[in-house]
Amino acid sequence: MSTVKTSIEPITLTPGAIKQLLRIREEQAVPADHCLRVGVKGGGCSGFSYVLGFDVVKDNDEVHQINGLQVVMQKAHAIYLLGMEVDWLDGLNNRGFTFNNPNATETCGCGTSFSA
Repeated sequence: MSTVKTSIEPITLTPGAIKQLLRIREEQAVPADHCLRVGVKGGGCSGFSYVLGFDVVKDNDEVHQINGLQVVMQKAHAIYLLGMEVDWLDGLNNRGFTFNNPNATETCGCGTSFSA
């Protein structure tokens, strides 16, 4: 397996996001060997969509320790995600994870799709 552990945090998880992720992990009984996967995939109205979920470490993943959570991402996704902040909003009009990505040149109204 070709994984890399780094000490540099490529993304930021806000306290609200961490609290929600830990709640989801507990409620869904996510196995201990699963890490938080952050990434991108083709699609969405602006070209790319974000990936956020629990998964096992795979080949070509980078493993990061961010605020007590083990986070994995594919090396190739770093150019799209470096400096991104993942937050959790719990308001009347908007509830869910948000992605503040300085690499996005364009985003759509749903907030989960971008182009770079």
